Amino acid sequence: MKLKDSPVTQHNVEGRSFYLKRDDLLHSHFNGNKARKFAALLDQHNPNISRLIGWGSAQANSLTSLAALARIKGWQLTYYVDHKPAWLDEKPMGNYRMALELGANIVSLSDQVDNLEKCHPSDFIQRQHGDDDSCLIVPEGGRFQLAEVGVQTLAREILAWARFEKNPNLKVALPSGTGTTALYLAKALHSEGIEVLTCPCVGGRDYLVKQFQELNEFDVHPTILQRDAKHHFGKLYQEDYAIWRLLYEQTDIEFDLLYDPLMWRCLLPWLAANPDATVLYVHQGGLLGNETMLPRYERKFGARDNSILSW
Repeated sequence: MKLKDSPVTQHNVEGRSFYLKRDDLLHSHFNGNKARKFAALLDQHNPNISRLIGWGSAQANSLTSLAALARIKGWQLTYYVDHKPAWLDEKPMGNYRMALELGANIVSLSDQVDNLEKCHPSDFIQRQHGDDDSCLIVPEGGRFQLAEVGVQTLAREILAWARFEKNPNLKVALPSGTGTTALYLAKALHSEGIEVLTCPCVGGRDYLVKQFQELNEFDVHPTILQRDAKHHFGKLYQEDYAIWRLLYEQTDIEFDLLYDPLMWRCLLPWLAANPDATVLYVHQGGLLGNETMLPRYERKFGARDNSILSW
């Protein structure tokens, strides 16, 4: 199973042409930036490993990706979340539903720890599984140096496409959670003169730079685009919903509702200010998350038009 060579398609949005790296098509369950981050684990031969350990949100894209990885490798996934709402077990949805179908064991830390505020998940997991050689622990969101291997493969695909297409002034764009993919892409493409654009979806610029430095990367970073107003991760914004609908209507492509809208809200004004740039946008996959995000947006805003958009 080779997770590479996703196609590149061309689209127009608001009168601007852009290219789209379709990493959402890598695999039905194992796609987007998480497939790139975890590609090295898929390729590695680990005969002593029988259990994968991860943690994060009950609707994180990494949950499905880790569950798919474990299924492919013949491992068991134990995935820790802060807590599991009772309704989610009664009616599983999105990434949570798919992970259960793939055989994941999802454990609520609130059932294991008396005071979650005093116990970081990574500390608990290290105490529980750190000395077990049959367990492979993956940091939240795939923020680890091993992710560079799969991202380098993505960079090589981009370079091969760019040399064939001969697009001048090429920029590669993608949103950031921990920023791991954007960081390693920038590092890999820097010597070729290709700039990587990203935006912080979880915290601000300072948070993202700190994430880069904690991976011991201080020299080459992606260019960070950021809106003036603070954007709270996971909060519903009418502007995010509107631009998501706009993208779908103008490209016939479904994007992720959690990360992609903010990136496009940063990217469209940047494109207006840089009309000579050729943009290759890397699709983030993660569409299972829309199974829960879209009903929330529809309940709050309904089927609105895009007139509220402004750059």
